[in-house]
Amino acid sequence: MTKKKYCFEDLLEIMEILRSEKGCPWDREQTHESMKRYLIEETYEALEALDSGDKRKFADELGDLLLQVVFHAQIGKEEGTFTIEDVISLICQKMIERHTHVFGQAHADTADQVLDNWEEIKKKEKRLESHTQVLKDVSSYLPALMRSYKVQGKAAKVGFDWDNVDGAMEKVHEEINELKEVYKSKNMEKMQEEIGDLLFAVVNVARFLKVQPELALTQTIEKFINRFEYIEENGSKYNKKMEEMTVEEMDRLWNEAKTHIFLKKVKNYN
Repeated sequence: MTKKKYCFEDLLEIMEILRSEKGCPWDREQTHESMKRYLIEETYEALEALDSGDKRKFADELGDLLLQVVFHAQIGKEEGTFTIEDVISLICQKMIERHTHVFGQAHADTADQVLDNWEEIKKKEKRLESHTQVLKDVSSYLPALMRSYKVQGKAAKVGFDWDNVDGAMEKVHEEINELKEVYKSKNMEKMQEEIGDLLFAVVNVARFLKVQPELALTQTIEKFINRFEYIEENGSKYNKKMEEMTVEEMDRLWNEAKTHIFLKKVKNYN
């Protein structure tokens, strides 16, 4: 069935063939549970492709992500629980019901008003009757930084928040001081608690500044790896392997790396 261009129906047919008796042994063995890890992996790979700026690669990764949806829908069809038509119908229904300012009589002139309407409609759909239920409804499967950001944002909507970012910053300093008081205690449970409090406070600052902490930390990790690479590659200046260098020597190269990587970015930008 080789073609120059394929459509959605082709993807459905391919997936059905792969799951059939004449199809692929690996595909036939998969279940919703066994496929969970791939759903997560493909999501992050799509995000990585988006950040790379390579739109064709991004489209390719979105295809991998779409395959996960089609795969689960095929399993559901075989089980008699749901089909791809159900998946499409449910999301269409949800988009219409949650965009009452477009398909109904509600009004929303700004993006913030749209989000407020969306949240109110979700609460009614899920029958969330208390503010605590709204916080608990934030998925526990989200990465902790993302989950804390969303929980804090929902708490802020009912007034449980600092007046400004200064209050959030002071809380960070307070949590650092509390961590200092316990880090020598060897009480692992208490140290874990204080580290958690500190991270939660930092996320609060990020929220005030409208910075996504998950993305910010990812960016910092990449920056750290790039600078680490520079130290390792330039250790020859000292005729030493990295593990043989002193902290001072590594620190000197670390500072060099900042300038080197910055100038490289400027050159690429120009």
